[in-house]
Amino acid sequence: MEPAATHYDERLTAPRSWWGIAALIAVAGGLILLPLGPLPLLGGVIGAGALAAAGVSSYGSARIRVVADSLVAGDARIPVSALGEAEVLDSEEARAWRLHKADPRAFMLLRSYVPTALRVVITDPDDPTPYVYLSTRNPRALAAALSAGSDRTG
Repeated sequence: MEPAATHYDERLTAPRSWWGIAALIAVAGGLILLPLGPLPLLGGVIGAGALAAAGVSSYGSARIRVVADSLVAGDARIPVSALGEAEVLDSEEARAWRLHKADPRAFMLLRSYVPTALRVVITDPDDPTPYVYLSTRNPRALAAALSAGSDRTG
């Protein structure tokens, strides 16, 4: 049996500036323990740096994929057949859908450092989720992959 073909794959990595902040947190951890001596200073740098790096890496590890007949966004796996129209959102419209237009029942995989997004209507009548909001750096390519996936399943 062949493995499922991936038609779209994006990792929402954290910006470089966040890694700089993680380095500053490592320095702060060392400075806090400086009065205790050089060994605790080193331990503070390593410990605080490891925790900060783990946090940035974890937050920046969210992925969006269209695999075979499913949309995989973070922990959610949604069949393409349950998805309706996809709306490409520019930065202003994406911001509006994150704020005043947002529905609390929607599934949102958002990253504030990614300005553009895709909003996809859920057509499954048994699912109370009205739409999926996905931060993506390339919303047109994601919409095209979902469209191609619905053509294969429909």
